[in-house]
Amino acid sequence: MPDSRLAELITRHESDLLQQWMKAIAASGEPRSVLIKPEELKSQCTELLSEIRQGLQRGGRDINGSAWQRTRELLTEISRSRAQQGFSPSATANFVFSLKESIFQRIRTEHASNPSQLAEETWNASTLIDHLGLATMEAFITAREEVIKRQQEAMLELSTPVVKLWDGILALPLIGTLDSARTQVVMESLLQRVVVDSTDVVIIDITGVPTVDTLVAQHLLKTVTAARLMGTDCIISGIRPQIAQTIVHLGVDLTSVVTKSSLADAFKIALARRELMVVKKRSGSSAASANPGVI
Repeated sequence: MPDSRLAELITRHESDLLQQWMKAIAASGEPRSVLIKPEELKSQCTELLSEIRQGLQRGGRDINGSAWQRTRELLTEISRSRAQQGFSPSATANFVFSLKESIFQRIRTEHASNPSQLAEETWNASTLIDHLGLATMEAFITAREEVIKRQQEAMLELSTPVVKLWDGILALPLIGTLDSARTQVVMESLLQRVVVDSTDVVIIDITGVPTVDTLVAQHLLKTVTAARLMGTDCIISGIRPQIAQTIVHLGVDLTSVVTKSSLADAFKIALARRELMVVKKRSGSSAASANPGVI
């Protein structure tokens, strides 16, 4: 059922309500000038106030109805943009709740001589804005979670670089703790590079992994198994004494995997499997040119 009285009040005083709303937002003390331009803020306030008026005219105060669909979409757009701009949850909620003050002042002016009407209209307006504010917060939280998820995915990709050491030899230096989500990213990145570079040997370096428990060891074995299914041998480097003791204590079987204490030792084995070797350059020597397998 349309709420004609509140809609008519907004229609008659839309310009004044907008000005008072903008003043209430400015008086809240949030450092918005750095995060949003005044023109953009005014545009959002103008559009939202217009949508509230139209929603009241079309479908009353039930903001879950079809009459309020455009208003909900607008609140979602505003919430998403503010989440990306770095607004706090309280500042985002206050954007809507600040409208209460200007509407209440106008209701008091128009119904000062009728206390019952004043109470009813104030309650109706308060309930409506509360519901709009809650919808804004829900949209903001959803948008914030999406931003955080994208940032986490980007960090995972950056924290698992696959480095080409030589033709047919890749290195995967791991830093930090391995969990299921990160292991999935590691395997996907590694297998993609294995196919692209026609890789024969992959060195998985765990020097930067602080601790190795059963779960981490299982993740390593899964990565090794996946690479082997692609026809690529794997070498695990960075096995420190304490990690070796932990692996033995946990009973994890790594006997099927070549392990080395350093990346340099693992690289030597990888070169040997590629029938390559590193020699010191000697002045006037033509040994390297005579042996194509010498680097």
